[in-house]
Amino acid sequence: MSNAAGRKRPSLREARVSRTYRLPLSKLRAAKRALGAATATEAIERALDLAIFQRELVNGTRAMLGVDIAPPDPDR
Repeated sequence: MSNAAGRKRPSLREARVSRTYRLPLSKLRAAKRALGAATATEAIERALDLAIFQRELVNGTRAMLGVDIAPPDPDR
């Protein structure tokens, strides 16, 4: 089942914690618009997901350094 944004919900719910942050309202509104988030919590979660994904991309790129990638053989 998917939610209104079309994203699939995880089958297992992760434990959540309640935190209080003092964030600039203008930055939070801009993030909500940029990320297409309906709520501040959703915007923060999406931003955190993007930060984690960015780190995975950097680590993966570093792991690929020195690996020779050849184009596919057109005769196959």
